[in-house]
Order: sequence, then structure tokens, then C-alpha cells
Amino acid sequence: MSYEHIAYEANQGVLTITLDRPEQLNAFTTTMQNELIDAFDRADADDGIRAIVVTGRGRGFCAGADLSGGATTFDATARGRSTDISEYRDGGGQVTLRIFELKKPIIAAINGPAVGVGITMTLAMDVRLASENARMGFVFSRRGIVPEACSSWFLPRIVGISQAMEWVSTGRVFNAQEALAGGLVKAVHAPADLLPAAYELAREIADNTAPVSVALCRQLMWRGLVADHPMQAHMADSRGILLMGQSADVREGVASFLEKRKPDFKMSVANELPDLFPFYSTPVFE
Repeated sequence: MSYEHIAYEANQGVLTITLDRPEQLNAFTTTMQNELIDAFDRADADDGIRAIVVTGRGRGFCAGADLSGGATTFDATARGRSTDISEYRDGGGQVTLRIFELKKPIIAAINGPAVGVGITMTLAMDVRLASENARMGFVFSRRGIVPEACSSWFLPRIVGISQAMEWVSTGRVFNAQEALAGGLVKAVHAPADLLPAAYELAREIADNTAPVSVALCRQLMWRGLVADHPMQAHMADSRGILLMGQSADVREGVASFLEKRKPDFKMSVANELPDLFPFYSTPVFE
């Protein structure tokens, strides 16, 4: 499938998704939203994809929502969308909710300006790396609107409530070093080193780990954030140890370690992922 506002390129187990509207600093559109969700669906169904890197074409990562519609950009009536409050869905939130459910680890390589949805879409990603040229901003209060893309849930969990409120209430744009100090990104790199660093991390996953194990680790971590009690983690952990302990991948993992060789994991994320969370269900939008 070809895309209009993103690029999809798989290479030896690592998928690169590039936000691809460079003349508009990769500003977010409904087309981009739908294409990202489709790309994540494809990646989850493809056992050849072991890790995902998301970056932007040109000098920007994502300049936020496309404001070319002018003052009515966020006006559902003016855009001909339903104004039924029980039906209206935030597009950025649909993207981050899909990322939340991903079975593949995902890395954001923030190569330039990332504001509004351009930064909130990365909050559901597992690791964020930034270029020295990156600038970030939760600018909603300066546009008279509210944070979106479920960022009021993700951001305080990543950086703490005090830092989250300072960035969101001021709406100011800040540099990559401040993002690093605040815990928003893992590392800051020279522009030329950003993608190599992201790919090095992706390759570490793709070349050395069991794909089903990584998918379950991701579910354990993210779903653990919405658990009511550590007992739910214990229930899921116990199922994981029981079911995976009997699996071909675990036998291969142990044997390869003892035989001092590279493991050859065969289990399929798309077809053999066990359910460790019989108590988990995705809430219905109301």
C-alpha cells in the first residue's frame, strides 16, 4: 500500500515510518492519522517487523496540527464533522491509543520541531531520542484549546505532574536539553547521529531478542500502568512464566545461552501471542 503523508520502509526487521510533508514541517492531518493507524496495523500483522522507528522528513518532526484551515481549524461544525459529544473523536488520541496497543517496540527519533500533536503522539512510544535541533512544546494553552492525544494521561506518568503542568500551562516551546533534563527524552544527539542511534537501539532488539517475549514485555509494562493493584501484574506475570516456560522460544533461548550461540526464535507475534490478561479489556468510547 502506498501512502500520501507518511513513508513506510522495512529493512531487516526494522520498520521506519517517516512523517512525510516536509514543506509543511510534517504538520498532522486526518490523512496522516489514518495512514499511521494503518501502518501500525500492518506492522503488528507482519512477523518480519521487530521494531519501529518514527521520524520526520526534512528539518521538522511534526509541527502539530495543520492550521492551514485558519481560525476554524478545530471547529467541528465548520469542518462538517459531527458535533455529537458522544461520537466526536480526537484524531491524535486515536493514534496514541493504537500505539498503546502495539505489539512491537517503537522508538521516536525527534529530528526537529515537535509541537502540539507532534510531541503528544510520541508519548505512547517506548523511547524518545532527540536531535540537538529539536524543539518541543505543549502549546495548547497558547491556541485556546486543551491537550489531546491522551497526553493528560501519558505526560504526567513520564515526567511527573509538576513538570507536566509547567510545560502545559505555559505552552512555551523548549529545547532538547530541557526535554532531556525533564525526562521527556532518553538522549540528545547531533543531527547526523540521531537516526543511527535509533537504529542501533532497534537493531539491539531485532537481532537479540525473542519477538513474542518483547511483545509480552510491552503489554506488561503499558497495561500495568492502568492496573488497579499489583496483584494484576502478578496474575499476568504468573501466566507468562507458565505459558512461555513451556514454549519453543524459551527452550531455544536457554539452549543458545548454554551453547554460546546466537538464538533462532521462531514463535509468531501475529499468531502465537498468548493472552496474559484475561481481566483486561479496552474501554468503549462513550
